[in-house]
Amino acid sequence: MARTIDYGNLMHRAMRGLIQTVLEDVAEHGLPGAHHFFITFDTNHPGVEIADWLRARYPDEMTVVLQHWFENLVVTPDGFSVTLNFGNSPEPLIIPFDAVRTFVDPSVEFGLRFETHEDEDDEEDEEDGEEEAAAPEERPREAEVVSLDKFRK
Repeated sequence: MARTIDYGNLMHRAMRGLIQTVLEDVAEHGLPGAHHFFITFDTNHPGVEIADWLRARYPDEMTVVLQHWFENLVVTPDGFSVTLNFGNSPEPLIIPFDAVRTFVDPSVEFGLRFETHEDEDDEEDEEDGEEEAAAPEERPREAEVVSLDKFRK
């Protein structure tokens, strides 16, 4: 069998490294300016640790927002942990980088999406012409779980 260069996996590794670098900076210095992140992850991925009630509510994927209130952001080579506030209930989350499906910073219209074969099939079924949505409403001091469909083009 001929050896090939797996550009897809190399790009994913580089993109996850970018997320790691950004989160390390935020953990050390806080969020600069209007920057904030929507991070969607696979709740079934090995290594994901979330409260049972969150897993029951989001059995496949979950999107969290790092914006006004978050604590204990710790970044490792494999992922990150953070405490977010869900309806005045602080909950710790552990998210491996390999579980991340999308990373979006709407303040600068930056986003990464990690494609899988499943995602490619879903894209063929999506309708064209979706409108790009404005930035979501700000809710100070509370985490939100949102659908990123409104950010897809």
